[in-house]
Amino acid sequence: MLTFMREVIFYTSEDGDCPVEDFLKSLPSKQRQKVSWVLDVVEDLQIVPRQYFKKLVGTDGIWEVRIDSGSDTFRLLGFFHRGDLVVLTNGFAKKSPQTPLSEITLAEKRKKDYLSRNI
Repeated sequence: MLTFMREVIFYTSEDGDCPVEDFLKSLPSKQRQKVSWVLDVVEDLQIVPRQYFKKLVGTDGIWEVRIDSGSDTFRLLGFFHRGDLVVLTNGFAKKSPQTPLSEITLAEKRKKDYLSRNI
């Protein structure tokens, strides 16, 4: 049987900051566990259900990892690089139906930075 593996990594700025890691550390343990479980789904399933992972329309190739934990909703934004590598750029607690434009813009900015350093 063939196994499928997508790799998820966290964006790190040129000066060593890792915003997604910082965001995850700010979450309570139970919520971090749910995020970890969803990231395992993204890595392990060839076809990830849209409730966990979907492309954001109208963006420069930005995808969102979708986490619901009780009444809390979290999103991790990122992009694909070199096939099956997903680079997560930022995370936030989602408070409205739409993904904030500021978060999408930040993800696109970090994508450009990452690609300029990892060609």
